[in-house]
Amino acid sequence: MPVFAANLTMMFNEWTFLDRFDAAAEAGFTAVEYLFPYEVPPEAIAERLARNRLEQALFNLPPGDWAAGERGIAALPERCDELKSSVDKALDYAAATGAKRLHLMAGLSDPSDPEAASCYRRSVAYTAGRLAEKRIDLLIEPINGRNMPGYFLDDFGKAERLIAELALPNVRLQFDVYHRQIMHGDVAMALRRLLPVTGHIQIASVPSRHEPDGEELNYSYLFEEIDRLGYDGYVGCEYNPRGSTLDGLAWFNPFRRS
Repeated sequence: MPVFAANLTMMFNEWTFLDRFDAAAEAGFTAVEYLFPYEVPPEAIAERLARNRLEQALFNLPPGDWAAGERGIAALPERCDELKSSVDKALDYAAATGAKRLHLMAGLSDPSDPEAASCYRRSVAYTAGRLAEKRIDLLIEPINGRNMPGYFLDDFGKAERLIAELALPNVRLQFDVYHRQIMHGDVAMALRRLLPVTGHIQIASVPSRHEPDGEELNYSYLFEEIDRLGYDGYVGCEYNPRGSTLDGLAWFNPFRRS
């Protein structure tokens, strides 16, 4: 049975950030993820995780100036020094929370620019090396251009090739079903092919990015397929609730912790 991680950036917004940990646990989740933890002391997050017997599934390394529109710095050649300090910061939070997977956002850059491509490759290799020292996996995620125009890593094939070329055991794919369906479709076959290099899965309905209970995708079938394939990682619920978070959790009833 899939182990679902509530995304506390997008879900449980009726509560303040730290109180979302309590709400997620009360709703029956055993794990959580979120985009960025950096406005909250790591010790405060660690306390909420321990109090609620929650696992930290994933979070992102610092993305640059998110409020100003930046979406990562790994493919930005002029930001190499900042990347190194951002890895240090993320590792502090990983140590406090026990996270074993971190996602490195590529940033907004032309995928055909050779300097950006070279920078991204170096950034992934450097970050993976630092994370390997702590036995942490580095995840890379293709993101569709409709939600994030201009994002450098905009294709699953590019991610798959980079993982193969680097051949670093802790560089893995973040397989977001929502992004996959919008970019390429063929979700089930892609899961079968890419599961050996997949370190994390995320879900949402397509096209609205709401609860995984309708629209284009048959999530009941996909959950069964994920089990059949033997995936033992987390499935992140990276969706925007249609209304209140709790009112939209009927899909989760068979999976909740009692």
